[in-house]
Amino acid sequence: MAVESVDAVVIGAGPNGLVAANLLAQEGWDVLVLEAASEPGGAVRTAEIAAPGFRSDRCSAFYPLGAASPVIRGLGLEAHGLRWRRAPDVLAHLLPGGRAAVLSQDLDRTAASLDAFAAGDGDAWRAEFATWRRLREPLLEALLRPFPPVRAGARLVGALGPGDALRFVRTAAMSARRLTDERFTGEGARVLLSGNAAHSGLGPDESASALFGWLLSMIGQDTGFPVPEGGAASLTTALVARLASHGGRLHCDRPAAAVLHARGVAVGVRDGGGGLIRARRAVLADVSAPHLYRDLVGTEHLPARFAADLDAFEWDPATLKVDWALSGPVPWRAEGAAGAGTVHLGADLAGLSAHGADLAAGRDPEKYFLLAGQMTTTDPTRSPAGTETLWAYTRLPRGLDWSRDALMRRVDVVERTIEEHAPGFGDLVVGRAVSGPPELEALDRNLAEGAINGGTAAIHQQLVFRPAVGLGRADTVLDRLYLAGASAHPGGAVHGAPGANAARAALARNGMAGAWYRAAVDRLHHWLYDETGSGAT
Repeated sequence: MAVESVDAVVIGAGPNGLVAANLLAQEGWDVLVLEAASEPGGAVRTAEIAAPGFRSDRCSAFYPLGAASPVIRGLGLEAHGLRWRRAPDVLAHLLPGGRAAVLSQDLDRTAASLDAFAAGDGDAWRAEFATWRRLREPLLEALLRPFPPVRAGARLVGALGPGDALRFVRTAAMSARRLTDERFTGEGARVLLSGNAAHSGLGPDESASALFGWLLSMIGQDTGFPVPEGGAASLTTALVARLASHGGRLHCDRPAAAVLHARGVAVGVRDGGGGLIRARRAVLADVSAPHLYRDLVGTEHLPARFAADLDAFEWDPATLKVDWALSGPVPWRAEGAAGAGTVHLGADLAGLSAHGADLAAGRDPEKYFLLAGQMTTTDPTRSPAGTETLWAYTRLPRGLDWSRDALMRRVDVVERTIEEHAPGFGDLVVGRAVSGPPELEALDRNLAEGAINGGTAAIHQQLVFRPAVGLGRADTVLDRLYLAGASAHPGGAVHGAPGANAARAALARNGMAGAWYRAAVDRLHHWLYDETGSGAT
């Protein structure tokens, strides 16, 4: 059997895999991307699943971090057909009694909405946004670039000063509830920040939920929650087109079966049909950490301490998502919800805490907190004029009964929740598609039981603890093998950072100082995983 030979094999054509492939191909590398599915994109795909003419995003839909990310912005995807669209308002969080807290790119509108809940909260929000504008660029660089972010960290301290930098670190480690207790009075600002924290899978009482809630809220205020015109798949299409323009190749329906390695060095990939591909420079894996290390490499080839640490890997909660085709706009009770691209409903701050507690305890919540997307409101190309393409999802504990009957009982809870806030909603439904954890995992193996963030975003599995105790970098214990998926630092969301960090590591390893680079990585790995526990060499 003939052996193919390329500079780099990228396993997985999700957004991180495609970002990694693009960055290597633009440096002149011969790159081959292997994708198990019949189309690229992973969780970034679009299809008419609810009804003909209604384009639904299969998983991810809004891309605040994508549009703000220096990685995605640096690719210039607009030259390859990407166009961002935005709703009139960014987000509305619905509360009992028909009230809504509205986040808008118009700062005055956001402030007025928050002042309606508590006078002074609008000015407090303005103060947070002023802080964001001071530190936006160095903060995004620090969060999304390889760890440790030495240069970006220095710029961040320079932007804030040492004292305020320490205060910001304290803020980042807080729970969202504590942050809002300290800085706001009314329910409106509190649910906006805490509801945005829930996008990470964290409840408002968990450490570091403040950082996620604050970051999404400030990006929303700044650049909105944009979507690709025509569907999430348009982002994938642009990434594939850019890759092709640099000579990169993509093979769909071609899964990777194993990472080939010899004497501690990754040398290639065996595909599902037994075909062999030699990787002269690197193998990059846009897959989950458990799949890479257990299935594609084999834990018997890993240091025992690392394999034991990997056993503690924690997935984020499961996900239930429903897509609807509606004959008209959603009849929301709350003023301000009609023009919002993203809608949070089903929980006030106490409800968010209760939902988070149920997830932590493994209980199926009696009441669901929903995150919904009005896609035609945001991008009119998604469905015929006068109609709406809508989705909603909720996070649920892992390991529940996901049989069809149990799933549909949960869908009833989702639809009753929407009906409470939008009487007559059910009468507008002309089509529906249900994606429970099994369906999401079948769509993309990385979405294990509907885990959409590649592993928990809790602080114990971030930075040097992601995906397990290590360096917080894409480098693995095998030379020339790099983890490029959301299980790697900095984690989930479509910002391209794990893929970009893996590509940069591969370029560094193959650069003029490559031997020194790998020697340093090996020494650190030996120190971390030495069987004696002494770190001695």
